[in-house]
Amino acid sequence: MRHLSSLAVLLLLSALTLRAESLGEIPLKDIDGHATTLAAFKGRVLLIVNTASECGYTPQYKGLEAVFLKYQAQGLTVLGFPCNQFGGQEPGSNATIKQFCSTTFHVTFPLFDKLEVNGPGRHPLYVALAGKGSPFPGDITWNFNKFLIGRDGRILQRFDSDATPESPAVIKAIESALAAK
Repeated sequence: MRHLSSLAVLLLLSALTLRAESLGEIPLKDIDGHATTLAAFKGRVLLIVNTASECGYTPQYKGLEAVFLKYQAQGLTVLGFPCNQFGGQEPGSNATIKQFCSTTFHVTFPLFDKLEVNGPGRHPLYVALAGKGSPFPGDITWNFNKFLIGRDGRILQRFDSDATPESPAVIKAIESALAAK
């Protein structure tokens, strides 16, 4: 019986490793509509966030930018993925979103094409982040949920909307991920 348990653990770890490697291969579009993938950020720690411009959590853009600027040189990249699935709080076009983020919050971290994080139209990135095969499965609960991805592409942690980017728990997780080589 112990042998079967060990085998199950090995299979689970293998599945997670395959999932982590595939994160970099998922087709995406940046905020300007250009095709890209997360492979451009290989070897960096990523904080992936579903964002919205008309949400009570929208001021988190300021904290996301501050964390990005503070830890960018150490290997952190914040990635914003606009989503209009929660109360219609991201109704604008990509150009409108980009303009709002740059002028209101001076965002310099990468932003991407608006996408769906839940339901039948869930983008493959969020299938990987929150789907059944994820170490943190379950629907995204609201805007500004955060996923921390290690340098090796593994999903390390998930934070709900109320965990601000500069909260001690998020900072501790980021610093720990950056320290792991």
